[in-house]
Amino acid sequence: MDERILKYFQNELTVAERLEFLREAERDETLKRQFVEYQNIRALAHLSSYGEDREEGKKKYKQFAGRIRRINGYRWTVRIMKYAAVFAIVILSAYWLAERQVTDTFRKKLMAETNVLYAPVGQRARVTLQDGSVVWLNAQSTLTYPSSFLGSERRVTLKGEGYFEVAPDSEKPFIVSASQGVEMKVLGTKFNVYSYPETGIVRTCLLEGSVQVSCEGISSKGVILEPNQQVTVRNGKMIVGKIKHPAALLWKDGIYSFDNETLENIVRQLELYYNVEIHITNPALAKVRYTCKFRQRDGIEEIIHIIQKIHHFKIKIDKDKNTITLS
Repeated sequence: MDERILKYFQNELTVAERLEFLREAERDETLKRQFVEYQNIRALAHLSSYGEDREEGKKKYKQFAGRIRRINGYRWTVRIMKYAAVFAIVILSAYWLAERQVTDTFRKKLMAETNVLYAPVGQRARVTLQDGSVVWLNAQSTLTYPSSFLGSERRVTLKGEGYFEVAPDSEKPFIVSASQGVEMKVLGTKFNVYSYPETGIVRTCLLEGSVQVSCEGISSKGVILEPNQQVTVRNGKMIVGKIKHPAALLWKDGIYSFDNETLENIVRQLELYYNVEIHITNPALAKVRYTCKFRQRDGIEEIIHIIQKIHHFKIKIDKDKNTITLS
């Protein structure tokens, strides 16, 4: 007999183990038969008083099984089989009712248990979800996700920037909810979502597979991206095109990459990553373009000094006010 049957009736299985056991019993006829048989034995042999004693339970099980084998005669066999059939019906009904109650109760409980992962300033984070999907978070980003995906979908919420490698599951789509009512729906793929609320844009870049991007008030069906495509949602519009700068996704490896970007745009990104205010007092300096890469661990001051070497300007750092001024 499967040892989990005893553990089940002695409440020694965790919530997840109970659910997995019941689902396996539903698929496995042998395990289901053992489960029902033990239920019958508990009822017929009045084993409920020994519910907390595993060894006693095993002993009674063997005694009862031996007693059945020693019973001879058609009349007693038929009588026992009648009782067993009645108990089997009752126990089966109880089993399916219990399975349904356990499934509904614990599904609600587990789905109500949410986790929040936050990547601090100047750092990144990585998490493997219950379904095997892997998510990287950029600095100052937050991912909210359930402890277990037990419903008809796998839904998470992103604030900031995240890179997703979604485990395939054709029957349970993976949905990312971002700012501005934007949602990404996939079955199994690799994609990046840029969704810092302060920027006013949501950009999804697809590397592998396919992803459907929709937005409230713009398109009910949304757009379906192909690999190496991106869609940007801004000011109530969705713009689809090719990924302009693939190296920008190297942030998950700890590298910030910019390609022919103005200093103004670069510092706006750095402000998000390092939670600092950067002021450019010289309008001409703000329009100077740079192509460069930085290591995340270098920190904001080191990055600013590296940029200064490319095109000279003055730097003033006020740590009390958490500001940097470029002139």
